[in-house]
Amino acid sequence: MDLEIYDETKDGVPEEHVQLVKDVLEYAGKYIKLKENTEMSVTFVNNDRIQEINREYRGVDRATDVISFAIEDSAEDDDFPIVMDDELAEEIPENIGDIFVSVDKVGEQAEYLEHSYERELGFLVVHGFLHLNGYDHMEPEDEKVMFKLQRDILDAYGLKR
Repeated sequence: MDLEIYDETKDGVPEEHVQLVKDVLEYAGKYIKLKENTEMSVTFVNNDRIQEINREYRGVDRATDVISFAIEDSAEDDDFPIVMDDELAEEIPENIGDIFVSVDKVGEQAEYLEHSYERELGFLVVHGFLHLNGYDHMEPEDEKVMFKLQRDILDAYGLKR
């Protein structure tokens, strides 16, 4: 997976946390059998920035922990679809979207839930990652599927509660 990491925080994200995000997302990608040439990004922000994003895109004026922006690129909706053979189509990377994570919320929630910062960080990026891959928790059945997969990935990776 081609993963871009951006750090827009005030104090900077420690390299070990950046590496954890890279490793856990690579693991999650393999776990759900994501195509090797998938692209996505993770941006670390503080509460004030994620509150701006939440207000602008979701109409909710408060800080949140993670926001995912999935790129749902459907050829049927395209006015000018690109026609190519299957072999060429397989070579073109698929960008699935972007995740924004509030490092402030990671710390707050880890403390509240009484588990490690690393467990909360891994949980939030896997949660956002699953959203980028079409999983949701709006309906009880969908929630059951997504939350089980989330727990399975984190447990198998070694980030247990």
